[in-house]
Amino acid sequence: MNSHLPDHFQRRRQLLGTALALPVAGLASKPAHAAGKLVVGGLPVTCNLTLPIACSAARSGSFEFSKYSGWPEIKEALMTGHIQAAYMLAPLVMDLTDKKIPLKIVSLGHRSGAVIMVRTDSTYKRFSELRGKRIAIPSRFAVDFLFLRKMLARENMSPKDVQIIEMAPPDMPAALYAKAVDAYCTGEPFGAAAQRAGYARPLSMTRDEWRNYICCVLTVREELIKSDRPLVQELVNHVQAAGNWLDAAPANRAKAATIAAGRKFFNQDPKVIQFVMDNPADRVTYGDLRMIRAEFDELMKLSMEAGTLKKPVAFDQYVDESFVKSIQPVPIAL
Repeated sequence: MNSHLPDHFQRRRQLLGTALALPVAGLASKPAHAAGKLVVGGLPVTCNLTLPIACSAARSGSFEFSKYSGWPEIKEALMTGHIQAAYMLAPLVMDLTDKKIPLKIVSLGHRSGAVIMVRTDSTYKRFSELRGKRIAIPSRFAVDFLFLRKMLARENMSPKDVQIIEMAPPDMPAALYAKAVDAYCTGEPFGAAAQRAGYARPLSMTRDEWRNYICCVLTVREELIKSDRPLVQELVNHVQAAGNWLDAAPANRAKAATIAAGRKFFNQDPKVIQFVMDNPADRVTYGDLRMIRAEFDELMKLSMEAGTLKKPVAFDQYVDESFVKSIQPVPIAL
């Protein structure tokens, strides 16, 4: 499942009009606490948008966003204790806790937000037409992969009927542009970037096919819960408040796009993030961040069917609901 791109890939990538400034470094260099702040790892994706808002709104300046280039880097940072909190893929947290890594999911970060993109000039209208084609996914642990599996199953197909390639989401728009892949499945803004540039269109979106879709969850190390429970509660309060604020008004989403686009956070073109916010308005949603056991059970079942989890993991082993149950309203004054 390794990607192989043509020699002119980098030249084609430079031609893209997306203006996304993308991270290329591996592990972030900041420690778990920097100048008295809790460093929280995240990716420059709109599924993580509640994190920049929470960090910006915290009056005490308790939290600092640390940008990572991919899930393997965040996973390594959490496993080693380099950071003590991050947005993570829910199935990956299940797998790590099953391997005795002391982590707990304490909040959702979003709902929906994944897309399957094809070229605008392609004739594809049904997934059956992708038989034998090359489709990029971020990771076998990504819920995007489970979304792709769902859509294939509706056509009585399986991943064996297509060529699955693991690829970093920032590289996917360029790969589609260069025809190195026929489709890609990922979170935003990497679908919107290609769509806004005019050479890609959504074949399917979770907003239409999987309304209760979740992938990125706020995850903390258990020692942080034991050593500073009030700080974890403050972080959850702000993440949940950020979700409500984002869905409260279009003006808030516009402001969020500007904030997240800054060099301190995603370092991207704000017009691309705004495109995600507007096309359509529920492309990604943030207001309902309830942690529902049945939804996690569904993710676990799908992950086991995909072979990324080998056995069931007890809900209480990887989730701590106490912080969501103890939420205190906080203002988002931005």
